[in-house]
Amino acid sequence: MKAAIPFPDISSEVFSFTVFGFEIALRWYALSYIAGILIGWRLVVMAINRPHLWKDNVAPMTVKQVEDLATWVILGVILGGRLGFVLFYQPMYYLQNPAEILLIWQGGMSFHGGLLGVIVACITYSKVQGIRWLTVADILCAVTPVGLLLGRIANFINAELWGRPTDLPWGVIFPGAAAQDCAGIAVGICARHPSQLYEAALEGLILGAILLYLVFRRGLLKRVGAATGIFFAGYGIGRFIVEFVRQPDAQFVSPGNPLGLAWHVNGYGLTMGQILCIPMVAMGLITLVLAYRRHARASAPG
Repeated sequence: MKAAIPFPDISSEVFSFTVFGFEIALRWYALSYIAGILIGWRLVVMAINRPHLWKDNVAPMTVKQVEDLATWVILGVILGGRLGFVLFYQPMYYLQNPAEILLIWQGGMSFHGGLLGVIVACITYSKVQGIRWLTVADILCAVTPVGLLLGRIANFINAELWGRPTDLPWGVIFPGAAAQDCAGIAVGICARHPSQLYEAALEGLILGAILLYLVFRRGLLKRVGAATGIFFAGYGIGRFIVEFVRQPDAQFVSPGNPLGLAWHVNGYGLTMGQILCIPMVAMGLITLVLAYRRHARASAPG
């Protein structure tokens, strides 16, 4: 290891105190969820209050409907994220221990599962309210990178979901026996890719900046489905790239598969994260093309 960055001395808790023998704590990860939802909600309200941003200069829903939708989205994130982790990553374990599926506080959430949960919540709520679901999906997709940015930073603070060992100068020495278990790869202290920050930059900062600029400055919402397409394709591409340096899921690692590939032939293949990203990118590109075709037909004279 040529150079490395020591992990900063940051507690996983923002604050904690004891009341009647019970410890109450606010953790950075929980704060990232709360802040992401609140900021996303305010951005959606900003868009709703600007009818000129939408197709035909008419916002698809009211501010009150946005508040109700937030509850559906929260449920979709939690239920979808947990069930996605159970089904995509450790189905056999939870089949044998079904009671642990409900123990969300012990960890184990899947972004792809959470996304599916939000999609179901979005479609269901839109049907109930008589709103075109794709217009709702557009604004939700436009603000989601804010939550991704904060969530990935919280992952870094929690010293979790770190990347593979590296000797690059920006490698981080994460604490804990698991992070320092680099036998056969690194001698002495092991530094790893800060893959959480890579994802924060690609999925959060860059993708979010592009979407918010296009929504509030370039009229992207007038092209129904375009923001959804850009988000799906952008997230899928960013996550696919980071998976090359992200530490593999332990359940996929074996002596004959040290890279933790979920599908492989002769040592070459894809991680579970990459497999789940491929349909995302395809769906995003198709949705984006269809959005611009619909817009072009609607704008054509005669």
